[in-house]
Amino acid sequence: MVPRKTTLPKKGLALNPGGSGPAKAHTKKPTPWKNYLAKFGFYAGIVGIWELVCLLHIWPPHILPSPVSVAQTLYTGFEDKSLLIGIGVSMQRLVIGYSISVVLGVTIGLFLGRIKYLEHSLGSAVLGIQTLPSICWVPVATLWFGSGQVAIAFVVVIGSLFVIIISTQDGVKHIPPLLVKNARLLGIEGWRLYWEVILPGALPAIVTGMKLGWSFAWRSLMGAELLFATLGLGHLLNQGRVANDTSLLFAVMVVIVIIGLLVDHLIFATVERSIKRRWGLLVEEH
Repeated sequence: MVPRKTTLPKKGLALNPGGSGPAKAHTKKPTPWKNYLAKFGFYAGIVGIWELVCLLHIWPPHILPSPVSVAQTLYTGFEDKSLLIGIGVSMQRLVIGYSISVVLGVTIGLFLGRIKYLEHSLGSAVLGIQTLPSICWVPVATLWFGSGQVAIAFVVVIGSLFVIIISTQDGVKHIPPLLVKNARLLGIEGWRLYWEVILPGALPAIVTGMKLGWSFAWRSLMGAELLFATLGLGHLLNQGRVANDTSLLFAVMVVIVIIGLLVDHLIFATVERSIKRRWGLLVEEH
């Protein structure tokens, strides 16, 4: 007697318990709105606790303003365009300085990761200078460039440059040597090796360095604007300090946090998802 041949269902199909043939497997799609709801609940909880503390009068209003007071200051700032002008001026300075630091940082980091002499000489200097707080460069920038836009851009570049260099260098050093060897066997040398093999291989570390550099650039910019800027968010912070207006201080800090979250969500998170998808590391949540 010849045994009956059994046909297994194809991958992605499940047996239909009520019928004779296979049925399509049901895959639960991810629900991004749940993530947004969780974030909204978290921030709403923080604001609620903040309001509760203010209602208990643990600290006076000139020490800890209420969320309502900060919201009123935000409304006034956008209505008289002082916050809009501050955001525009600060973002212009930040984009210029940060762009310069990304170009220089990635270029230097690629060479440091590949050339041993530069790693042992310039690389040690980069590690040493990285430990300096960016505010240390403000008086130097004032002496070299005065108290204008060039000085502020210099502080922003110095503040974010070295972390991008170090991250790029680490990314290059973690590229499998076999990958570079195989590329050379295929005749890829010189600039093509950097462009087609090393740069794509180090891209995840470069993006991480760019994220860190963005936050460092913000800190450097605020330090510079607090000391010698006539416009910008840092100048508004200084105005709030002079006028003892903590509502303005908190309002400016809220604006900076919102800008940081928007940039991370719209730019860096998108780039990271693209890289993970390219390398097959993107795992969909079910």
